[in-house]
Amino acid sequence: MARRSPAREPAATRIALAEARANLGAIIERLHTGNERFIIEKDGEAVAVLMDIDEFEDYLELHDPEVNEAIAKSRQEHLAGKTRPAAELLRELEEEGERERQPETDLR
Repeated sequence: MARRSPAREPAATRIALAEARANLGAIIERLHTGNERFIIEKDGEAVAVLMDIDEFEDYLELHDPEVNEAIAKSRQEHLAGKTRPAAELLRELEEEGERERQPETDLR
C-alpha cells in the first residue's frame, strides 16, 4: 500500500492523501489493531498524522503541564530515596483491605 519511513519503531507509514482517502477503512483498522501510525502526504509533503485514539490521548496527557509537574515531582522523590518496593505496598494494601472487611465489634 505505502512505503515505510526509515524511522525507528514504532514506525509511521508514509502515504499519499489520495491513497489514504481510498483506503481509509483499512488504515483505521491497521492503526487501531496494529498500533501503526500514518503520515499523510500531500504533493510529497507531510501534512497530517493518523494514530490510534488511545495513543493520541496519551500524547495529549503528556503535554499537560500538571502531568509533567507530577512526573517531575515523582522523579525527584525517587532520586531522594522516597520509594519502597512494590511488594511492600501491595502487602500494605491487602492488609488494609482485610481490616476493612472485618466486621466491627461493638464493645458497650
